[in-house]
Amino acid sequence: MSALIDLDHAATTPVRPEVVAAMEPFAELDYGNPSGSHRLARAAVRALDEARERCAAVLGCAPGEVVFTSGGTESDNQAVAGGMPPRSGTPVCSAAEHHAVLDVVQALDGSVVAVDAAGRIRLDLLATELDRLAATDRPPAVVSVMLANNEVGTISDLVEVRHVVDRHAPGTPLHTDAVQAAAWLDVADAAAHADLVSVSGHKLGSPKGIGALVVHHGAQVRPLLLGGGQERGRRSGTVNVAGAVGLATALELTAGSLRENGGRVAALRDRLADGLLDRVDGLVETVVVDRDRSHVLPGTCHVCIPGVDSETLLLLMEGAGVCASAGSSCSSGAAEGSHVVAACGVPPELAAGAVRLTLGRTSTDADVDAVLEALPAAVERLRSRA
Repeated sequence: MSALIDLDHAATTPVRPEVVAAMEPFAELDYGNPSGSHRLARAAVRALDEARERCAAVLGCAPGEVVFTSGGTESDNQAVAGGMPPRSGTPVCSAAEHHAVLDVVQALDGSVVAVDAAGRIRLDLLATELDRLAATDRPPAVVSVMLANNEVGTISDLVEVRHVVDRHAPGTPLHTDAVQAAAWLDVADAAAHADLVSVSGHKLGSPKGIGALVVHHGAQVRPLLLGGGQERGRRSGTVNVAGAVGLATALELTAGSLRENGGRVAALRDRLADGLLDRVDGLVETVVVDRDRSHVLPGTCHVCIPGVDSETLLLLMEGAGVCASAGSSCSSGAAEGSHVVAACGVPPELAAGAVRLTLGRTSTDADVDAVLEALPAAVERLRSRA
């Protein structure tokens, strides 16, 4: 079987060989539980402390502000809910958030604020909603706005969000889901104004099952998981030492190549998007106007194709050796359409043909060539059936 071309790097990324090498000792030699006190445990504690310091250096926080978690979903859940029991008050988020944020806000009877056509939270509506909530018995408890959207790739300006929160709900913590952004942006800088920041290792070349929640600026969170009191009482459970080392290694490698990798992949993405616009009649590049992609992550190319069902299109593309998705990997394949695309105001008949093509550090010119051949051919085949 020939190798598949992966155009779904937003869903997950291949594990970096350097990460595998860094984690390997903790499978056999240094397998101790860092909650113990003997020699094996002390070796694990040292490795965990070093990993925490390395993560903190990349994420722009103090080591003690890094809470290791099982990944982005847990980090988002804890940040938005505030732990167990949840914070009092009303959690607030944008309508384009990942379900790990959106579903928690809705479960806690929170408030969801509309976004503009690019997927950015409407600051005017946020201000109005914060004012409204401040006059109730459930004032704002947290505001959550993702740094970069996991489906359409739009980058948010958290400085602007922070200004609105400080003016209309002073003291309310600001959380950002930086899971998708961390592969492309300097999180320490871009998320500097957030109190809580979520990241996930498998988007960066680390294995699945490890992530972190940065808790800084004096933000308060309770543990979401109770039991052993690990992570300074903020997350119980035996810490994944190997995973923490892998996350630290992946963060460092990513940070060290942001400019070079981002520029190279952005050029590939532009060639891909321009090629599809030129080859497929009626294709619309979501959240992009006049081919200006300066506000979109380098690896993201999200398009909508009229007269085509995205799931059928993706099956034909996979048959041609190309893997892509219709949206978030958490919801791709579900019967309902993307809530992100709908929130951006894309008409349902156009949203039915939504395709997310995401490149990564291993993407090549040959990958782009293959997609530029496979996708237009698949669209033509589907349209000929209609």
